Parts: sequence; C-alpha cells; structure tokens
Amino acid sequence: MKNSVLPWLDETAKRLPNKLALQDISGNITYQEYRSKSLAIAYKIVELNKGEMKKPVVVYLEKGKEVLVSFMGVAYSGCFYSPIDTEMPPSRVNKILEVLKPEIVITTNKLKTNFEKFNFYGSYIIYEETICSEEDETAVKPYTEKIVDTDLLYVLFTSGSTGVPKGVSICHRSVIDYIDWVTETFNITQKDTFGNQAPFYFDNSILDIYSCMKMGATLNIIPKKLFFQPVPLLEYIKYNKINTIFWVPSALIVVSKLKAFRNVDLSDTLKRVLFCGEVMPNKQLNIWRKFLPNVTYANLYGPTEITDACTYYIVDREFSDDEPLPIGIPMSNTDILVLNDEDKLVTDDEVGELCVRGTSLAMGYYNNPEKTRSAFVQNPLNKAVPEIIYRTGDLVRYNEYREIIYISRKDFQIKHLGHRIELGEIETAISSLEEVTLNCCLYDEKNQRIVLFVDAQVDRDYIKERIEKLVPEYMIPGKVIYLENMPINANGKIDRIKLKELM
Repeated sequence: MKNSVLPWLDETAKRLPNKLALQDISGNITYQEYRSKSLAIAYKIVELNKGEMKKPVVVYLEKGKEVLVSFMGVAYSGCFYSPIDTEMPPSRVNKILEVLKPEIVITTNKLKTNFEKFNFYGSYIIYEETICSEEDETAVKPYTEKIVDTDLLYVLFTSGSTGVPKGVSICHRSVIDYIDWVTETFNITQKDTFGNQAPFYFDNSILDIYSCMKMGATLNIIPKKLFFQPVPLLEYIKYNKINTIFWVPSALIVVSKLKAFRNVDLSDTLKRVLFCGEVMPNKQLNIWRKFLPNVTYANLYGPTEITDACTYYIVDREFSDDEPLPIGIPMSNTDILVLNDEDKLVTDDEVGELCVRGTSLAMGYYNNPEKTRSAFVQNPLNKAVPEIIYRTGDLVRYNEYREIIYISRKDFQIKHLGHRIELGEIETAISSLEEVTLNCCLYDEKNQRIVLFVDAQVDRDYIKERIEKLVPEYMIPGKVIYLENMPINANGKIDRIKLKELM
C-alpha cells in the first residue's frame, strides 16, 4: 500500500531512467531528470520551511514541464501545491492568496516581477536557479517518509458564489485510488504517449500527470495555440505519435466542426479518446467515431471535488445525434447516490441530485469550513455512523440500462410558464441540429424568457420548427442570439459568465 504518489516517480525513474517523461515546445526531460529536478526543488522548500510540513506552496509558472517538476518538488517536501494561472486577474490572485496564506512561491525571475504586484510577502524559489543546484535526497527523505495518504497533495481553486474562490483540497489517497482505476481500466503502459490539453490548474490534468508517472508513459504538453488550428493540431498528434488524449469536449468539437480528419489520417495513431468537463454532444462524437471507428471513446464525469471523475461510460453502442450520452456507472471504490428532494433514492423515472461517497472525495474547501459543511454532508441514508457524501448539485436520472444520464446543474433548473425546465435538455435538442456545433441556454429572469446562444445563423422560427418534436412548446427559446465565436473560458468550457453579460 502506498502512502503517497511519490513512489510512482521513484520507481519509474529507477526502472526507466532514460525514458522520455515530459515533452513541451521548449524540450524534453527523462524520468531520471524529472525526479532529480523535483528533489532539488524539494530541498529548497525544506530549507525555507525549517522542517515544517503540510504547508501550501504556490506554483506560478507558464504551462510547461517546469510546472510538473515543481508539483513533485512540493510533494517530496511533505507540503502541497496550488497552481495559479499566470493570466489570472490580479484581484482573483489576491483572493486566492488570502485563502491560502502561502509562505513560498515557485516562479521564474521573469514572472517574479508580476507576482510582486500581489499581496504576497513570503519567500521566492526561482525555478531556473534552483534546478541547477545539487539535490540532497538524504535531507528530503525524512519528510517524504512522514507523509500519510490523507495528507494534502494539492489545492485547486474553483469559482465561489460569493466571489471568493474555493480551494478544493485533495489528498494523496484520492489520487492513488483514481489513477489505479484509470491505468487498469484503460490498460495504460510505458509505451503510451498522452497529449495534454488541460491547464495544470484544472483537475482534468490529474489523469494525464499521474497516469504517465505511474506507468512510465510519456506526457506531451500540446501548445495551447494548436487548439485553435485543427489541422496543425492533428498533424502534431500524428508527428509526436500521441495515442491517448483526455480533453474537454469543446477541444474535440473544434476538430470535428471543421472536419479536420479529412486532412490528417490518425487511424494508425490514436488509440484512446477520453473526455470530461462538460456535455459531449453525440452529433460531434459521431463525427469522431465515423473517421476513427477503432478508437476507444470514454465519457468521464465528475467535479473537482471528486478528484476529477467519479463515473464513466466507455462508448459501446450507436447513438443518434439527438440522444444524450450517458455518464455511465461509478468507478471502483466509489458509490453514487441519486437523491430526490426528500433525500431518498430516486425511482427509475425520477430525476435527482447526484451525490458521491468514497475515497475520491476532497477533504473539503481550504480555510472555508462553512462552504465545506454545506457541500460535504452526512449521508442521509446512514443514521448509524458518521459518513460524508458530496452533493454535486448536478441533476441526473437512470436510463433503461441503469446508466446515469446527466441532465443539468441544479442552478440551471428553472421555473418557466409554470413548468420546471432543465436547460441542459434544451441544449441537447439544439445540439442535434446539423448547423449547430456549440450552443448554450440561459434564463433571462427580467424578461422571463429562455435565451439561446448558438454558433449558427438561425432564427427562432427555424429553431422552433426543428426542435418542437424533441421538446415541448414551453421549452422553445424565446430569444436566439447568434455568436460567430462562442466564448470559451480558461478551462476550455463555454463561458456562461460572459454569455450572461450579452443577454
């Protein structure tokens, strides 16, 4: 039994010292270099912390292999990392620093100038200077050996309803459980090469980082600009022999929308296409499946609070364009409770809130006991002993195969014309239209109408005519807004906040 994720890097570096570990636009490093540089970072942290453990260390670096070396350096020191996006607005950075209260930041000389504008008065570790120093493994080892599996590995910040970001706190045990499941389920080996899309401050990256580390696979960090250029993106995948990707659906849709497969044949390259983070329309997935029929496709589901994912569906049958894709069944060592408004398990035809129990649960929100208590609650079905479940706020139902179908966020459930409506159901119907690639529905409280944002030049009458057989009259959007480019946030999802400003 492992007490941390660190034995993965130790064992892989010993077993495959010269194997390519990380690739990015600036170069490559082997597993031996990965571990050696991480230990150099760890030694500096131990020195600055004067022997203290379990403290937050901020990683403020541009996306690249240096970020992952820093993550492992923090872990070796017995502390936990929290990445901050270098493009994040200063006000949000300061709110995060207020929650974390870190004493150490890992950055570069160039980026240090930016960070000095924030409310931080601790110590700086300059990455490029530190990795050149000798690592002292014997000085670090006592701290590594003291780690227990419930110690924090990282804190990732998500949006908070009060304007204060919430720090989702994940321990080593949760990541170990998750990655053991991933590598076994998808048969990951040292021969695989992953193509990373997710930012390292986004939980989807956990699968990429630690699956590769555990098995000795190579992680290729794909340049961000390529996700706006479908043909060069596919050429990059082919050239670098990337056979596994785990992307948000929006990134996959960019490729299918422009039919980039006609220009680049990936049939001998791609082996696995996994996705998570938002709804994947079957219309777009069907394009991928048409051009790459022999690939394994899997829909993973889960919020950051569940260590990236808690359910999965490996696509095993045909779907029409207007059908919703299941989010599937629970992962191993995870239990899903779908509860109705009375906190009872739903019946077959009933919609309920998806709740999760198991080791995948976060430890809570860092320095935020009130928010933690509201989301991580006692299991209402267990009156005998304390048992925490996480209430996701997502509404789901079971289909005839007992697979879970995602409907919408509880927040996206509205009352309109006397009817309770799931906006996600409308979006699924719109997604089936041939002309539409991306769409999003919001509710305009002031004017009491459903507003549809769509990337196709279609009017309300056309929409009404096409989807009235799929949804009732009262669910037809009252206003349609055409956007040539749907706004996408830093995580690659549709930016609903920006869309609200356009209503």
